[in-house]
Amino acid sequence: MLRLHSLLVAILGLTLILAVALRPSSATGQTAAPQAIEIKVDNFTFSPAVVTVPENSTVTWTNKDDVPHVIASTDGVFRSKGLDTDDHYSFQFTKPGTYTYYCSIHPKMTGKIVVP
Repeated sequence: MLRLHSLLVAILGLTLILAVALRPSSATGQTAAPQAIEIKVDNFTFSPAVVTVPENSTVTWTNKDDVPHVIASTDGVFRSKGLDTDDHYSFQFTKPGTYTYYCSIHPKMTGKIVVP
């Protein structure tokens, strides 16, 4: 009986160790590492149109169209200059939130950056 009890205690202990070791990093208080994300502006669309990035990540838009585009957030947080073909614009997202953006020249072009 004592041997069974010791075995159960050992199994429970091992289970607890594995549960702690395998839990997601956000549960341990660690945050995901910042990322460098590329969004292509092509054929009057943003690709990908919706991106989720960790805090402090930098997003870079590259214009692949043969017409200019201006990347602007709907809340005025960021705005590029006019981007000609192969021009780039980068912005670092330092605060959590949902950032909706569009091309101010072609307002039907829209996208979203989510920083959880």
